[in-house]
This record gives sequence, structure tokens and C-alpha cells, in this order.
Amino acid sequence: MEWLNTHIEYWHWIVFGLVLAGLEIFAPSFFMLWLGVSAIAVGLIMSITEISVTSQVLIWAGLSFSCLVAWFKFVSPMMKNKTLSGMSKEAIIGQEGTVLNHSNESHRGKMRFPAPIVGNDEWSIISDDELTGGDRVVVKDVVGNALSVKKK
Repeated sequence: MEWLNTHIEYWHWIVFGLVLAGLEIFAPSFFMLWLGVSAIAVGLIMSITEISVTSQVLIWAGLSFSCLVAWFKFVSPMMKNKTLSGMSKEAIIGQEGTVLNHSNESHRGKMRFPAPIVGNDEWSIISDDELTGGDRVVVKDVVGNALSVKKK
């Protein structure tokens, strides 16, 4: 243990941290990144003050655990994809859009969503309501490749 206390320098931790952060390329879950950031932090602490190897490892483990918990509990959930792309029928129902055109005789027309829904922003619609271009509608069901809508 005495050998480790005299032979581990601050830059060893910094290099170790950079290697761990670089390994994130092969594990894209932001797991290795936080281990690397923690190792770099230990290296920076060591550049200011001398601490034992046991303390270094405990600081690294504590920082790593704290960073991982903070990332997966608070930051990662806010970065989830909210575009509904690739989602099922349930993702479309309840969405609002604007009528582009509608024939009240055939009850068919086209509508546009403000952002793409399930990969497309323009959809064919079916509605029994009297609709004109510019009306706001809400999707109530999916019928084949068309959306059944009602006037908002």
C-alpha cells in the first residue's frame, strides 16, 4: 500500500478519466462518461492536496455513484424522445391538428399536425362534422390509413 501512495500521481487519475470517458464511444449510455469525469475530479483534487490511495478510491466511487444517480434519475428522463415517431395508434389519438381541406359530401379530407406524428405531419381524415380549411380538429380513432377526427 505504501508503494501505491508514493507512485500514483494526480495525472494518472486524469489519464484514467480520459480513457474511461473515451470508452463511452463503445457504450453509449453515459455510464463510462461519469466514471471518467469522477476520475478527472479526483486527479484535480490530488493536484491541490495530497490524499491516500484509499481516500482517492473512495472519493472516486462516491463521485461516480452520485453522478450516475443524478444522470439517470434527473437528466436522462428529460432527454427522452417525445416526437411519438414509431409509436402506435394510441400515440395519435387525442392529438390536435388543422384541416387543410375537407369535402363535406364525401366526409374526407386532409389535415396537418404542427409537428410530425408517427413520422408524418399531413394525414388523410374522415369526419362526419361540417369542416372547412383552417378548422382545429382532434383525432378520435385510426381507420386504415386515415384518421377519424372531430371538430374541436
